Amino acid sequence: MNTNIVEEQTADVIVIGGGPAGAATAFWLAMRGVSVIVLEKKQFPRDKTCGDGLTPRAVVELEAMGLQQMLDTQHKYNGLRAVAFGRSYELPWPSLSNYPNYGYVVRRSVLDQAVLERAAAVGATVLYHHEAVEATLASGQIQSLNVRNTATEETLRMTARIYVLAEGSNARIARSLGAHRNVAKPLGLAIRGYFETDRSRENWIESHLDLRDESGATIPGYGWIFPVGDGTANVGFGLLSNSARWRKTNTTNALARFVSQTQGAWHFPENRGVREATGGKLQMGLSVEPRSGPNFLMVGDAVASINPFNGEGISYGYETGRMAANAITQSLGTGDLQPVAGFTTALEKRYAGYYTAGTLFVMAISNPLLMSSGVWLAMRSKATMTPVVAIMANLMSGSTPERIEQIYRLTQRLQERQTG
Repeated sequence: MNTNIVEEQTADVIVIGGGPAGAATAFWLAMRGVSVIVLEKKQFPRDKTCGDGLTPRAVVELEAMGLQQMLDTQHKYNGLRAVAFGRSYELPWPSLSNYPNYGYVVRRSVLDQAVLERAAAVGATVLYHHEAVEATLASGQIQSLNVRNTATEETLRMTARIYVLAEGSNARIARSLGAHRNVAKPLGLAIRGYFETDRSRENWIESHLDLRDESGATIPGYGWIFPVGDGTANVGFGLLSNSARWRKTNTTNALARFVSQTQGAWHFPENRGVREATGGKLQMGLSVEPRSGPNFLMVGDAVASINPFNGEGISYGYETGRMAANAITQSLGTGDLQPVAGFTTALEKRYAGYYTAGTLFVMAISNPLLMSSGVWLAMRSKATMTPVVAIMANLMSGSTPERIEQIYRLTQRLQERQTG
């Protein structure tokens, strides 16, 4: 890349991207006195395609970062209302020792700004309008970054001891390092819009689990309605599949059908349509490899940390960010980069079992008949549905092997329902 370098900067750590994973990484590093620069190509606040729902997994991370005051100004809810086959169950989040039994709905324009500003408040340097455009490599390591100031069009050279790639799914630098998605693993599609409603302060987020396509076949996904508390609800459609059959699904039409089905109950304005809805692809199940190298690692959406069971990504962004900060702190403290280079192993140890089961689950529900019979089976009673929701939200009691066994039993029951 031929360009004139106008300035050089350095830090212990450079984080590319100021979203949930990047901001969490920067926060935990700065709290420990590590010099860290965050490169964010946008200016916050900025909008982001998302359901805006924070599960207890996300809440515990935000509270740990000292953001309770921000959360207190947002819409708090008790759990999930599951709707399918004419039945509706209000399912509180489970009471667990390590997670709260409540969640929040927070617009990403508010949430992401609050977390990144929190990182800055404890010492991280945040550079808005700065985009990493090229990495200089040597022996597999990042030697430096060329960073474009999108406000001035000037280019900076930036160096660090360790680099964190939190670029999201459109990860330019990660791709230049050889990162690629395993196409055999699930890829989600999601779209959402905001709709006025007088039910905006309800205590439940709502998921509809028996959506149909134009032919009447059950879709492997769900529709959601998340009350925001400000007179609106975040209304969306998510598709979870690794089957080629569903890759050409028109998500705008699917959302329009869902809005039409729920308009009466939620009092959405007539003829609102979905013209302002936005959508995107969701890389799930740690489907991106490699996830770390000699002096760099990847977090959040860049490493496809989204839960394949339900498409949730925010909590895993925060969690992988804290994990990355732990590995980096250890490496900087000892001078041994092995914890950074071995970050892939740390991710697999924590998530691989659950995400492998989630991938099997997604493969199963890609079959419309299996999806339909599975939802029908789960919705027979509230007692049946309660553990299913806990599994899909990754809010289970017991040890990790016990949790994975629960998931395999669920998937096996779905398969037996189909073959029987």
